[in-house]
Amino acid sequence: MSFYEIYKQYKEFDYDGFFASLSDSAIHTALNKPKKSEMDLLALLSPKAGQDHLEAMAQKSNELTIRNFGKTILMFTPLYLANYCENACIYCGFNRTNHISRSRLTMEEVEREGAAIQAMGVRHIIILTGESRAVTPPSYIADCARILRKYVSSICIEVYSLTQEEYEMLYEAGVDSFTMFQETYNEDIYPILHPSGPKHDYRTRLDSPEKACIAQYRSVNIGALLGLDEWRREVFYTALHAKYLTDRYPGTDIAVSLPRIRPCAGEGTFHPKCEVDDRAIVQAMTALRLFLPRLGITVSTRETPEFRDHLIGLGVTKMSAGSVTEVGGHAESPKTEGQFEISDPRSVPEMAEAIHRHGYQCVYKDWDEI
Repeated sequence: MSFYEIYKQYKEFDYDGFFASLSDSAIHTALNKPKKSEMDLLALLSPKAGQDHLEAMAQKSNELTIRNFGKTILMFTPLYLANYCENACIYCGFNRTNHISRSRLTMEEVEREGAAIQAMGVRHIIILTGESRAVTPPSYIADCARILRKYVSSICIEVYSLTQEEYEMLYEAGVDSFTMFQETYNEDIYPILHPSGPKHDYRTRLDSPEKACIAQYRSVNIGALLGLDEWRREVFYTALHAKYLTDRYPGTDIAVSLPRIRPCAGEGTFHPKCEVDDRAIVQAMTALRLFLPRLGITVSTRETPEFRDHLIGLGVTKMSAGSVTEVGGHAESPKTEGQFEISDPRSVPEMAEAIHRHGYQCVYKDWDEI
């Protein structure tokens, strides 16, 4: 059974009716089960759980996170190799119709960026390209990865959907991790948000994380862009997707991100359909931890410094620092506008100090190749 078939089982589910029928005792039962079902997860995502049981969820989430990960936070930084895009996603600054500066790093510039990131102390990076197979083909990404492996220990890609063979080729070039957001799991509104371009294909994007698992990537990270649709359903589908991958690919570390939509460059203003406040992020994070205790959870610099600091201990295991959403920007001045506005501009040392202040250890390098 594919994940799409699992998604379809819940597509017409009466979420509002389920939430309305929940009692405090039912939520308490779900909260205290050692192993939670999909319906237990949905109970923990309910409005009633968020209003009356969030403190208990936070305490259990803290206990499970320390038990499975210790008091550690892995730090990483993004590197935008390019910002050319063939898609017309209506919420994104890289939208091909936006009149913004476009650029692609040369191999010499990639070399300088790698050296600058190494000097920051970070050994885990995520490389992003926008989504243009013509301008940033898989061969270009592979060439960049080979250069960057001289400076870092782990390279994650966040690029357009690839073929199985292309994922395997990038693995051989030194890429070991993968990130892709479905943006929204709602199949009905997906084509409205992605009206044209290769990303318009819902199923191709939905199936891409599994291809990375088959290619034996060490870590696969998924998520929804919160705000595009009702957040409880999006987090529920994200959790189901993570469980599907965890069950089938036990050799791959499965992780999720909880990105909220942010203002971006370009013409026009996109207004998110659904509000996602700080309390919603806390509820989503703790519910995910209780449902999948070994799940990696990432929080990026889309969030403010104060809020990110408060999330330490509630379930987060990975955080970005020294972030730049423009092309380049670590070695020299950025070459373009950013994909979205950053809320936490702290440097790597500043982020490390905040993590240590909360009694946690900052991890710069998570593994060595055997």
